[in-house]
Amino acid sequence: MLRKSFIVALTFLTLAVFGTPGAQATQTLKLGYGDPPESDQGVYARRFKKVVEGLSKGEIKVQLFGGGALGTETEMLQTTRKGTLDMSLVFSGNAVPFVRELGTLTMPYLIKNEYDAVKVTTGDLGAMWNETCIKKGGFRIVGWVYSNFRHLTNDIRPITSIKDIKGLKIRIPQNKIHMATYRAWSANPVPISWPETFTALQQGVVDGQDNPYIVMNTSKFQEVQKYCTEVHHQYALQFLAVGEKSWKKYDQKTQEILTRAGIEAQQYNLLFQLKEAASAKQAMVDAGVQMDNLTDEDEWIRLAKEKVWPEFYDYIGGKELIDRVQETLQAK
Repeated sequence: MLRKSFIVALTFLTLAVFGTPGAQATQTLKLGYGDPPESDQGVYARRFKKVVEGLSKGEIKVQLFGGGALGTETEMLQTTRKGTLDMSLVFSGNAVPFVRELGTLTMPYLIKNEYDAVKVTTGDLGAMWNETCIKKGGFRIVGWVYSNFRHLTNDIRPITSIKDIKGLKIRIPQNKIHMATYRAWSANPVPISWPETFTALQQGVVDGQDNPYIVMNTSKFQEVQKYCTEVHHQYALQFLAVGEKSWKKYDQKTQEILTRAGIEAQQYNLLFQLKEAASAKQAMVDAGVQMDNLTDEDEWIRLAKEKVWPEFYDYIGGKELIDRVQETLQAK
């Protein structure tokens, strides 16, 4: 009932809506992303493309390059910043090298549910992230991808308590907060780029990894992982970035089209994720993956908050940033 109410509430989410403008000149924009085309990133990208091309009556074309065809997410964001790639879909943690404040969104156990995920990416907080990215990163956020919690898989043993993860080699993205979190749990985190992750799991370079169900299912991790544990340490937030150099070259009508398409794709993606995450989980179960829950998640939370949060206050730009997010999340 709660989830149904949430979906209904999304329909009334207050967002800026523009008219239906037409672009002044035919142009083709390239959009790169790292996950498979069937993933929630792919769903967002296709919806964005459809809306842009529809609003512009075909005068703006969007070419999609999924599955890391244009490089890692960090590499794509760099080329987006330079203006050599028009747009890229990026996990917030992979953008921290350019905008350290985005590390706030990867702090363990900060975001507790879908409501929190929406609240930290819309309204005043959404505007704050965008303004910070424009000023410090040279790119702007035109839409968010909500991918749900990153759950933990491995090929060694079931994980139901903190002692079970000790010593396991877990693939992580190039993110210091992510690394510190797993170290706090006595695991052995190993940074590996996304395109190399499946092979690393297959060859036993690492024992496991964490990602949302849709990402894992579409990446076929069920072929190389036996066990999955629901760990709610991080809600995966990704965004569509447009380089500020490119943005300033677009006429106003094009900017309005891209802005509206980003918002509509964001809403569409969230509804897709809410509906399809359970199906992706079931597909993994059907493929033979054993699903487990933690019996002591309070201990995982305690270790993460006591050991990781204080270590990274300065890294993300100050404790006041965490305080501001928490204040927003606690407000009714």
